Amino acid sequence: MSEAHILAIPYPAQGHVIPLMELSHELVKHGIKVTFVNTDFVHNQIMKSLVGENKSAHVGENEIELVSIPDGLEDGDNRNDLGKLTLSMIEVMPNKLEMLIEDINNKSAESNRITCLVADENLGWALEVAKKMGIKAVAFWPAAASMLALICNIQKLLDDGIIDSDGTPIKDEMIQLSPKMAPMRTKDFVWTQIGDKTTGKIVFHYRQENNKSVEVAADKIICNTTYEHEPAALDFVPQIIPIGPLLATNSVAGNFWQEDSTCLNWLDQQETNSVIYVAFGSFTVFDHTQLQELALGLELSNRPFLLVIRPDINNNGENQSFLKEFEERVKNLGKVFNGHLNRKFLTILQLLVS
Repeated sequence: MSEAHILAIPYPAQGHVIPLMELSHELVKHGIKVTFVNTDFVHNQIMKSLVGENKSAHVGENEIELVSIPDGLEDGDNRNDLGKLTLSMIEVMPNKLEMLIEDINNKSAESNRITCLVADENLGWALEVAKKMGIKAVAFWPAAASMLALICNIQKLLDDGIIDSDGTPIKDEMIQLSPKMAPMRTKDFVWTQIGDKTTGKIVFHYRQENNKSVEVAADKIICNTTYEHEPAALDFVPQIIPIGPLLATNSVAGNFWQEDSTCLNWLDQQETNSVIYVAFGSFTVFDHTQLQELALGLELSNRPFLLVIRPDINNNGENQSFLKEFEERVKNLGKVFNGHLNRKFLTILQLLVS
């Protein structure tokens, strides 16, 4: 009899990789083997972030194997350019994923072959690969069900004349997907907030096609939420199955940068509900002027603050010079640091943020 062996593939962004890794840990607890597939670039970032005994291609007591496939971009290419990354992934990754599954199955005993694929809902092409190969496919959404409900209803937004054929809102207004759901502002639709207009257009049309792939290829759609938190969205899109919340474990596998625990002593000295915490995901891009404005705003707040700056934001001379001077100027008020926060850090931070 075949044992359950799941192939998990996240969208290549920090906020997508970690939730799927947490789900993988939960699956392992039920005796399920997991092979976790990142892009080569993300895999290398994760391996660099691991230190000492943690530096292994296996996690979860060897029940989760870390593997990778190329995204089609060169080492020096800018992966914060979501338009370029999206087009490259569509062109290269479906075939590479199929080859990986064939390779795993050919090398495995009958009982250890891939039995199910769990893919980020943004990767509809991966679900189609699974369907083509006769493998069960599950779409995983790591964020709010309300956002997924919006994305799933792109065609209705088009039919109702709320957006044009490129996803641009006809006018700035508040809408409700259903009477019980919270109002949404059209100018804040997620695909309008990603880079420039060209990138937004690419991402919007990709999402249109992705919806079709999910509809035909996904056996189930699961979401990192609970019915208690989002009853209206889950009632509006009943095919979304809530499985959350997926809480952080002590595992560091999946983090793009090394843990930074240097601020723990400083946090211990702050009062409850006093700290302003500012952090950005692995894709957020802002220029030098925006960085200066953000830093100045924190300084003028005259409140204790923690500002997380990704290494790739701080990799040019202009930003490095500014941040060095800024850190010195505000050393008695706030902290600026790279890396990611460990679980202990986040637990303390929950008590202190305002």
